[in-house]
Amino acid sequence: MSRYGSDLIADLLNRYELPYAAFNPGASFRGLHDSILNYAGNRPQIIECQHEEIAVGIAHGYAKATNKPMVAILHNLVGLLHAPMAMYYAYIDRAPMMILGASGPMAAGRRRRTDWEHTAVVQGDMIRDIVKWDDQPFDADGVVHGFARGYRVACTEPTGPVYICYDVCFQEDELTTQVELPDPARGGLHSRIAMEKEMLAPLVKSLLNAKRPVILAGALGRHKERVQTLVELAEFLAAPVIDLGDRLNFPNTHPLFSLGTKNLSDADLLLALDVRDLHITLAQVNHDKRPSGGRIIPSDCRVIAIGVDDLETSSWSQNSMRFAPVDMSILADTYTALPEILAACRSQEAAASPESSVKNRETRMKMWRENHRAQRARWLEEAKANADASPMPPARMVLEVGNALQGKDWVLTGNTVLDWTRRLWNFDQPHRHAGKHMGTGTQIGIALGVALAYKGTGKLVVDLQPDGDLMYDVGALWTASKCKIPLLVVMYNNRAYNNSWDHQYRIAGWRERTRDNVPVGTEIDGPAPDFAALARAQGWHAEGPITRGDDLPAALARAIKVVETEGKPALVDAVVQRR
Repeated sequence: MSRYGSDLIADLLNRYELPYAAFNPGASFRGLHDSILNYAGNRPQIIECQHEEIAVGIAHGYAKATNKPMVAILHNLVGLLHAPMAMYYAYIDRAPMMILGASGPMAAGRRRRTDWEHTAVVQGDMIRDIVKWDDQPFDADGVVHGFARGYRVACTEPTGPVYICYDVCFQEDELTTQVELPDPARGGLHSRIAMEKEMLAPLVKSLLNAKRPVILAGALGRHKERVQTLVELAEFLAAPVIDLGDRLNFPNTHPLFSLGTKNLSDADLLLALDVRDLHITLAQVNHDKRPSGGRIIPSDCRVIAIGVDDLETSSWSQNSMRFAPVDMSILADTYTALPEILAACRSQEAAASPESSVKNRETRMKMWRENHRAQRARWLEEAKANADASPMPPARMVLEVGNALQGKDWVLTGNTVLDWTRRLWNFDQPHRHAGKHMGTGTQIGIALGVALAYKGTGKLVVDLQPDGDLMYDVGALWTASKCKIPLLVVMYNNRAYNNSWDHQYRIAGWRERTRDNVPVGTEIDGPAPDFAALARAQGWHAEGPITRGDDLPAALARAIKVVETEGKPALVDAVVQRR
């Protein structure tokens, strides 16, 4: 039987056990499309999308949930032009993924008329600053080499997307030589970056001597098994953990959980784990959230930072953030470093037995337990205030959804609704949250990817979906129905691009100008989109719009039943107040 270039690519996808391939179909990869279906038996499973940005977003969400790559495929030059927004957010979110592209024939004599317009000289030039690596191989050896290297680059910390582009003629021509497929078990992945041994002793000494330590966690929770390690370290040090939410790093049910940076004002030591934006996190800011000079930590507070982000920085985008001076900067993967630190702390204390230090930590733990209990009670009271208003306050919506999830094994995909979910829900397991939301036009795609990752596990995946974000990618609703992705979407519908609404409101006030014009260019009203009708038209169970909190529980119960019993997506349109 004849074997084609695209069959080789399909073999590589399956050799590396990539489970899904998301794409909007295109002629430039018709060969690969055929190979996945008719040569490889729909392996990886095709996830048909209405837009390339949705395809990349789904791969992004899958990576956030699993810390493993899936495949997104982009049609030629024109498909690639649709995708950079989603690729950029995957890059800055350190999401591993394999993005495959296709080029029109590089051999000029084989180009059709449209091929000339759809062919670029090295397509990767366009997105090279927002992927970790790119390649455009032209023969079978190059395809095998590029895929093996690309997979390893994508999965090496700091992880991220790679882009590999295949000539349409290579895909469609018969292979004339046999090529040995790589073995992922042999050099498929790099070992992790370990901490230098000479750094461990001074680090542990600083931690044990601190009287008011605080831990700051950014993306440590991408390794779910390290959440419990962080809990044990925090308990040992009696140190509150400020979870910045890039992933779920620390359970909010734990008395050492801290939301916001107020606990930094009295710290004598700060341990920052996988925190990219340390400068702004520690900076004093003005009314516009811009740094105004100085730090919120005391001048004598020692800062220790551990992470690997400096190994992947773009010289084009400033996403590496402003340089932040620290007292000790340790280049290490927190996956390997955290257990070492915990073991060394326990060992050193057991050898020294400083009774006063142990007593000091016990006193701090008692204080944090009392503070945590009181804070949770205050948050609940705040959420119940003005609960009868119509439209309902965002906190009331979050409270009702949380009540509906009681007894369920749930997962939140992204948006935390002004952090009300982290105040009111019980994030007691590492899988409960895939990490904070990204930019506008990305959240529904990412939510589908998270739901895809948990499909068949019995977990109820929930997306608190902003209205403006969904208007970018309404086609994603069709993909959920077509591919039977079980997902509960509750619209966080304030009928506005609310972030821009707030900015216009503030700047008009600063300039002492009327705020009557704030809705112009920022509201999503007149007409208000009927999201339930949009969803039903694309095969979803849908209810709403619902403006009163009292009407939410019954609608949520019906929607959850559909997701759980029928395995289909459901949407409840909750209309809330603008903040």
